[in-house]
Amino acid sequence: MTDAPVTDRVVVETTSGQVAGAGGAVLSFKGLPFAAPPVGPLRWRRPTPPAAWTGVREALRFGDDPVQSRGPNLRGPRSSEDCLTLNVWAPRDPGAAPLPVLVWFPGGGYVAGAGSDRRFDGEALAALGAVVVTCNYRVGLFGFLAHPRLSAADDGASGNYGLYDKIAALEWIRDNIAAFGGDPGRVTAFGVSAGSASVALLLTAPGVRGLFHRAILQSAGAYRPLAPLADAEQAGLALGADIDALRALPTEEAFGLTGRLVPKQRGLTSARVLRPIRDGRLLFQDDRDAWTGGDFERMPLLVGNTADEGRMFTGNWTIRTPDAYRSFLAETFGEMAQEAERVYPAATEAEVTEQLAFLFGDSQFTYGGWGIAGAAARHGAPVWRYIFRRHPGGRAAEPEHGDDVPYVFGTLPALDAQPPHDEADADLSRRMMAAWLAFAASGDPGRGLGAWPVGDDSGDRHLAIDADCRPMAAWRGTQMRFLDRYYDSRS
Repeated sequence: MTDAPVTDRVVVETTSGQVAGAGGAVLSFKGLPFAAPPVGPLRWRRPTPPAAWTGVREALRFGDDPVQSRGPNLRGPRSSEDCLTLNVWAPRDPGAAPLPVLVWFPGGGYVAGAGSDRRFDGEALAALGAVVVTCNYRVGLFGFLAHPRLSAADDGASGNYGLYDKIAALEWIRDNIAAFGGDPGRVTAFGVSAGSASVALLLTAPGVRGLFHRAILQSAGAYRPLAPLADAEQAGLALGADIDALRALPTEEAFGLTGRLVPKQRGLTSARVLRPIRDGRLLFQDDRDAWTGGDFERMPLLVGNTADEGRMFTGNWTIRTPDAYRSFLAETFGEMAQEAERVYPAATEAEVTEQLAFLFGDSQFTYGGWGIAGAAARHGAPVWRYIFRRHPGGRAAEPEHGDDVPYVFGTLPALDAQPPHDEADADLSRRMMAAWLAFAASGDPGRGLGAWPVGDDSGDRHLAIDADCRPMAAWRGTQMRFLDRYYDSRS
């Protein structure tokens, strides 16, 4: 999990030039550019190919992380706009046949996240027989600003630059991954939160098909309304009409404008502008409409959530009293507010806190997993759904958003902030890694976690993943169907 020793240096040829990685049984190649640095005149433009180089480029250290408020798990040397790099882990001896490829897009609400995050270091997963890639993409103002002047200069659409970065990374992987022992015909795109929501969106984008062949959506922030281009442009215009002046701002000064476009408290059923939008060029409709209508690329899917998706997000909310809670429900659900109160009842301050966490997690994450699982099955895509129920050490608290990630990557021992884990956690991690790898290899997670039911058109069938995994149905089914009725009423 540390930077690889230079003594084990290995050189690989890519389409841009030679790169040198290092490692023992698993090689790592860090900070590989998949696009030109999006700086200066390339700020707020779609990614362009990286410049070729002569000689051997050292790939022993992570590249810069995307511009953000940095968290403790990031390992890039700094945050900067020159961030369009990816990292590859591959077995030194891949064997005779090309290996399945797992491409990870980090989450972070579209305003944070980086491929250097220690929670998804690719070494342990690659050691089981895969090529693992973690990718950066532009986030926040640099990745998703829309503006009338930007649209006028670029075929009438702007924004979604962070999504185009992911496309560029997948194109680089298509063209180069064979050199690292990977199979370009068996690429699994996966991620958590905004990372997996992006994958779900790309599956609905007609011009992107064929870049990957399976998808794993962990706690996908999907099935939320997308802002139309015009609304996002008007929000961007509030930062200033002169796009050249905005483009000339120093990075830190531009980053400081982010707060003007990010609400302090997220609206649960309203569209946000600093995230993917319906730009009319890449995305043409809300992903809920695309999935329910069958307008998505068919492929094997593995879709899941943690048992408590919302608590980590609502702890600092100022809604405390039942009266304030009822006002919030009225603002959020309009004419269906009374039904919302029956589905999410709260008569005391303690119940308000609890129900807000449920409502946030259901509306922002679990509903998307449930909806995609059902839509995939209805339209002929094989799908396996899970609910992650394991808390490290077997503690009674339900696992929160993203708590399944270190189990999938085998990084529990490396995370100082994790609660103490035990041998049952280590065993579950090994089994989950094997299931994710089996899915990447064959499109079926197998039986390493027990009898995993294939999803049906209800979206309810799933595997409860815990020390003892078991098939179950109808996780928070009443709440899922209420949210579905609400969005149907808005159609």
